[in-house]
Amino acid sequence: MTLQLVQVNMKAQDPAKVGQFWAEALGWAVSVEEPGVLNLEPVGFDWPDPTAVCIDIVTNPEPKTVKNRVHLDLPSTSEAHRKELVARLRELGATPADVGQGDDVPWTVLADPEGNEFCVLEPREIYRDTGPIAAVVVDCADPRAMARFWGEAIGWNVREVADDHASLRSAERVGPYLEFVRTPDAKTVWNRVHLDLLPRPAEERPAELTRLKALGATEVDLGDAGVPWVVRADPEGNEFCVLGRPT
Repeated sequence: MTLQLVQVNMKAQDPAKVGQFWAEALGWAVSVEEPGVLNLEPVGFDWPDPTAVCIDIVTNPEPKTVKNRVHLDLPSTSEAHRKELVARLRELGATPADVGQGDDVPWTVLADPEGNEFCVLEPREIYRDTGPIAAVVVDCADPRAMARFWGEAIGWNVREVADDHASLRSAERVGPYLEFVRTPDAKTVWNRVHLDLLPRPAEERPAELTRLKALGATEVDLGDAGVPWVVRADPEGNEFCVLGRPT
């Protein structure tokens, strides 16, 4: 039994606009899964595959009101490349964002057309082989505890752990990292950006839900009656979905 981290789910008032931005930002293909739901995947990608964590853009009429607790980090290969990437993203519709990072950090914080924050990182050797997404980053109070929960939940290996930061990566050492960063901000609303997990094989979902509960996950009701997924929350209350699509 296993759960695979397959995608980042982003809510958007205008999914076409947000989806087009991220597709061009990452160089990925965009397709319509159903009305109001866009899939973003690498060109020629055979979903699901551990070499990438894809993106789903899902219509939601509620506006963004607080800083997201989940965001993407994009890699760069040189300082010149970072500056070029930031300029290209600005042309696509990204805007500067202030999340309290100050003026002396070596990365750039931007927001997509609906205000979803993300970072363009300075060159870091660790991200040389991740693809266009270096890391999926989660704000939290206890990175060590979050790394334990998520490492067990999805079978990823802990690559680094400290009081202020922890990182995981797939056992195959492909695709982006999953990182947890200590922040002082408490979670106050449901996460507009969250993780989606897929049971492999699909018929093992009931057993996987039981296993998640034993690890510390809790049930969440977001009013999604009749949908083929279930919503759970990690030990710090971050919602995530366990999908019901067949393999």
